[in-house]
Amino acid sequence: MLSMFRSKSEMISPDAALAGRDAPVPTAQAHFVLNTPLKEVPDGMEVAMFGMGCFWGVERIFWQLDGVFSTSVGYAAGYTPNATYDEVCTGKTGHNEVVRIVFDPAKITYNQLLQVFWEGHDPTQGMRQGNDAGTQYRSGIYTTSDAQGVAAVDSKDAFAPRLQAAGYGVITTEILPAPAYYYAEGYHQQYLAKNPNGYCGIGGTGVTCPIGVGA
Repeated sequence: MLSMFRSKSEMISPDAALAGRDAPVPTAQAHFVLNTPLKEVPDGMEVAMFGMGCFWGVERIFWQLDGVFSTSVGYAAGYTPNATYDEVCTGKTGHNEVVRIVFDPAKITYNQLLQVFWEGHDPTQGMRQGNDAGTQYRSGIYTTSDAQGVAAVDSKDAFAPRLQAAGYGVITTEILPAPAYYYAEGYHQQYLAKNPNGYCGIGGTGVTCPIGVGA
């Protein structure tokens, strides 16, 4: 009975999560802006995954970067297989809204992506980002290699003192090996390119991260 009154800002337990389904949710096959395959990772390229709040605005930040082959939005770090957007919004899947980035490390480094991540949102807000509240809006870095894991932790350690000096609290970003990733529905992919006046709740702190482009 108490679960009826659980806040969407409290992480659900695995045994209480929605069951989900076996089949993937239908999605797009090509990037609406870059015209590249949404799911392909060409030889020599790498994958990064971040959660920074509402994934519409986050994805737009990354698809504009030189060296990015493709971006997509989806759900990860929860429990419900092949969840839908409506299910994620209930707070009963445990999933975060994330952006998956396929990039060419010869043109843009993972540290440069980390700098964009840290400077593009407020990583001290816990289970929210601005006016968007709930576990699906938490800050997260989901690493696809040991090297990414080390770089993510090092960047957090470098950025934390600068945030605190600017009056912000403790970083709440979760850093985990990349979990299963479920592509969001097709209409969410590159949403702000299809809907230029659509909602974007993403905003940074104005604090510079001492890695990547500006290091």
